[in-house]
Amino acid sequence: MTDSSKPADSSRRTAIALTCGAGAVGGVAVAIPFVSTFAPSERAKAAGAPVEVDIGGMKPGELKRVEWRGKPVWVVRRTEEMLATLEKTEPKVADPDSQRTAYPTPDYAKNQYRSIKPEYLVVVGICSHLGCSPVEKFNAEGDPSLPGDWEGGFLCPCHGSTFDLAGRVFKNKPAPDNLEVPPHMYLSDSRILIGEDNKA
Repeated sequence: MTDSSKPADSSRRTAIALTCGAGAVGGVAVAIPFVSTFAPSERAKAAGAPVEVDIGGMKPGELKRVEWRGKPVWVVRRTEEMLATLEKTEPKVADPDSQRTAYPTPDYAKNQYRSIKPEYLVVVGICSHLGCSPVEKFNAEGDPSLPGDWEGGFLCPCHGSTFDLAGRVFKNKPAPDNLEVPPHMYLSDSRILIGEDNKA
């Protein structure tokens, strides 16, 4: 039985303090590598980084495909004829003003063209129904899956959703929303940055 009235041995106190200190240092040494695994890898950072697109050499009516965050993004340089179809398709699309959407449409794309500059359309090429990738159908070319009055746009081959040349979904189609407009901005007349905009 120990006498609790006697003061504790100072060497014992020192040993306890040193043991606690060593345990704390060891705990920190183990925690640092563990916590650092929560930081995104260089590959993950690169996958989420903005993508710069050169549009300088695009011809009117051309579609350019790029990848941003693992998603296909389309840049379409629309012709005057393509732009003229948007007024005709407006009464036929389900959400002409991009109000009902699972992903917010940037303010600069809440217009008839769904773009900053009418000539260029920038959209994510994934159907809002089940994630298939639509194909461009800029003219009907006798395609029986397209209506006789087809003005041009995009057709999802999985379930038949159709989108006009602004990426707006037509009424009574499986897709609930328009094609997504990603954040983007013009760095110059010939370069677009996808993934960032001035308001972000």
